[in-house]
Amino acid sequence: MEQYKQEFIEFMVQSDVLKFGEFTLKSGRKSPFFMNAGAYVTGSQIGKLGEYYATAIHARFGDDFDVLFGPAYKGIPLAVATVIAYAHLFGKEIRYCSNRKEEKDHGDAGILLGSKLKDGDRVVIIEDVTTSGKSIEETFPILKAQADVKVCGLMVSLNRQEVGLSGKRSALEEIEETYGFPASAIVTMDEVREHLTNRACCGRIVIDDTISAALDDYYREYGIQS
Repeated sequence: MEQYKQEFIEFMVQSDVLKFGEFTLKSGRKSPFFMNAGAYVTGSQIGKLGEYYATAIHARFGDDFDVLFGPAYKGIPLAVATVIAYAHLFGKEIRYCSNRKEEKDHGDAGILLGSKLKDGDRVVIIEDVTTSGKSIEETFPILKAQADVKVCGLMVSLNRQEVGLSGKRSALEEIEETYGFPASAIVTMDEVREHLTNRACCGRIVIDDTISAALDDYYREYGIQS
């Protein structure tokens, strides 16, 4: 596993973003882990997060895109932090763009924040995590309504590797099949388990045998079929 992935996994734990225990998700599922990207709240955390996203995007998509689109609201700081990091780490200016929940009719009018989109723009979408693909269902039409853009891919922070709406494939796989662009994550839950199981992180064992067994049970019921 790449070094940046190992560091990102520990960063999620240190930032109290990735937790293990017993949680009830919005879907009603009882999960042994929970991810809350809203726990990134400090300048240093947001700065590091942008660097991890930029590194993963560069590894997956290279420099062959023009705009990083972060859907409102959580995607806005992600996009801003990542384009800053991209310029610093890789020396390329990527424009950031986000949408408003409500269209503005005065001043900087329209539905978009940041850069305007133009025909031919190559766009990468950035989000925190995707569990059902619903956000892309909302985002994709917004992008295509603004200009004749090409969506090159989606990057999220964690691939939960759970079945999506179809009950057969993961949400990221469903997005790829529906929209025809690649959907990736900085790390997968398989990589998280590989790195943290019975290994000290932040002075404690994050995934012990009990949590590991709970994860096995959870993925037997909700995991994607390999």
